[in-house]
Amino acid sequence: MPLKVKIRGDNYPDTGGIVSSIQKMSNINEEDGALQSDDIEQINAKRLVFIVDEAHRSTFGDMLVTIKKTFPSAIFFGFTGTPIQDENQKKKNTTSDVFGGELHRYSIADGIRDKNVLGFDPYMVETFEEQDLRRVVGLHKAKASSESDVFADPKKEAIFYRYLNEVSMAGYKDTQGGYVKGIEDEIPPSQYGDIHKDQVVKDISKKWKVLSRNNKFHAILATHSTADAIDYYQRIKKAQPELKITALFDPYINEGDDYKTRAKVKQEGLLEIIGDYNQRYNQKFDLGSHAKFKKDLAARLAHKKPYLRINHEPAQQLDLLIVVNQMLTGFDSKWLNTLYLDKVLTYESIIQAFSRTNRLFGPDKPFGTIRYYRYPHTMKRNIDDAVKLYSGDKPIGLFADQLDTNLRKINEVFTDIQALFTNAGISNFEKLPDNTAERGQFAKLFRLLNEYLEAAKIQGFVWEQDNTLTLDKNSYLVLALRYKELISGEGEGSGGGEEDVPFDIEGHLTEIDTGKIDADYMNSRFDKYLKTLSSAADAIDIQNTVDELHQSFASLTQDEQKFAEIFLRDVQRGDVTPEQGKTFRDYITQYQANAKNAQVMQLVDLFALDEDKLNALLSDRVTDANINEYGRFDALKESVDKAKAKDYFEQRDGESLSVFKVNMAIDKLLSRFILSGGFDL
Repeated sequence: MPLKVKIRGDNYPDTGGIVSSIQKMSNINEEDGALQSDDIEQINAKRLVFIVDEAHRSTFGDMLVTIKKTFPSAIFFGFTGTPIQDENQKKKNTTSDVFGGELHRYSIADGIRDKNVLGFDPYMVETFEEQDLRRVVGLHKAKASSESDVFADPKKEAIFYRYLNEVSMAGYKDTQGGYVKGIEDEIPPSQYGDIHKDQVVKDISKKWKVLSRNNKFHAILATHSTADAIDYYQRIKKAQPELKITALFDPYINEGDDYKTRAKVKQEGLLEIIGDYNQRYNQKFDLGSHAKFKKDLAARLAHKKPYLRINHEPAQQLDLLIVVNQMLTGFDSKWLNTLYLDKVLTYESIIQAFSRTNRLFGPDKPFGTIRYYRYPHTMKRNIDDAVKLYSGDKPIGLFADQLDTNLRKINEVFTDIQALFTNAGISNFEKLPDNTAERGQFAKLFRLLNEYLEAAKIQGFVWEQDNTLTLDKNSYLVLALRYKELISGEGEGSGGGEEDVPFDIEGHLTEIDTGKIDADYMNSRFDKYLKTLSSAADAIDIQNTVDELHQSFASLTQDEQKFAEIFLRDVQRGDVTPEQGKTFRDYITQYQANAKNAQVMQLVDLFALDEDKLNALLSDRVTDANINEYGRFDALKESVDKAKAKDYFEQRDGESLSVFKVNMAIDKLLSRFILSGGFDL
């Protein structure tokens, strides 16, 4: 039944809106027995407006004609991201012919520019060498069985070399509008058989981990036919048994000469696919409940009810969905980031299919990735045509930057970051600039650098294999450490709290694992420093080794750098004798722990509070949201000697305090101490 939606307003206090399908609406006429003529007259007496979504799909047949004839006074609005135009007419009509002229155009290029959707990163993947295809087509067109046959006849030789060197791979329209065939127009569909499919499966397997971000995101493989979908399902299942895959296609079979054969292949394929799905996800679908099977896999792929939190259950996720036509339009999931295409699409079908990958997610998904295999040069031409049609012939920003461009931009941004720190008098990124404006500019630049880096990683960038960047991995992690300090409030000139940060901080970037910064260099400089101290070196040599060691401090937090300096002073004074096997960072950690313990004991002695309760809160690394979970913070405050606390705060503030103000001061000081990990009173 259609869904009725109540709409209230000043002029129409109790009117209704109906959400329905075009198929149901087209059955409303008297001949079908749905409504009597007087009912239709009453409806037509009202002011009717039809708002048609996805207006490119089902509005070029008899159903819409029937609806328009039934409601001749109604107003029709069509909404579509890919209107049918002159270049891709359906039944000699465009969307404007059906609905009237455009009222407003907001193209996909506009959406990408406004960051409402993501851009695309398409790749043409050739499963056959271009010269091999040119050779076989050249021999075929020259009607020759071999090169020897070609060279024996000048006419055959001329034809052969024309296809070998001159004819374009994809066909095109000449200046008169006539179609000129390309190499791929001469290649039969049978060319895309076993060898081709093996290459496609190999490419999917090779790229899977990187493109899926280690199975975080999901993908669709669109195939040429149902038989191909079943074939790919079995091939991928064998090649990558760990991959969680399924396939979806129309379960019905049209009549034809090979009906029985096709029916057998399709039914056996469906039984295997549904059976595997049931076993993997503990379901009970069969051929009779195929519609429910489709609904379940769609919800699983999109992380929608009942699978809203499925990202925390990897075993329940669906990695790859194989389709023919279904799900290539209308299906939305931010968890889908890659489309593998082994079929040829045109115009609106290309934009619709590509758009399955472009829903916003976050930094892990900078664009939607598309890899296409079948008739790849023809597809590239089709993509160019579709972009021209649906981006106002201005495809700026529609496609993601390619790897070489992203690497170049990383270098450019890194140069700007280097200049910012150098101008602030900081040579090795060992601390943040003191100036607030400079810190804000660094935050902006680092976010930009990371965007290009995330994109480059998806496109195949690997730190260990690249030599084009002026930025190395260690320097990147050091910069990430400085970025994290923006929100942690560390460093000189900081107010010491999140509320003091006057610029936008991207939470995702603060989660970068900076614990992997290579400590080998710092330890080697420390060993050199110890050897210099133990030798008969002069003051200049000692200072040089100290300077070298200081240059490695950039990999330390501001707090760690402070204790590193204290440790070095103790070593130089002879108060500490370094032990064999202990690294520089071991000493820093030890000094930090000692300092934290001293801070804890200082607080415990001052307020006579429960040491165990305080340490329990500190070790749990609590947040402001859960600090009083199970009443643990209240219990700590209850252990405070209120008389001692009153004396401390009155001496600190220089005034007499009421019991209420003392309790408030206790709460504020203890919570700040715990949340910050401790400080000197």
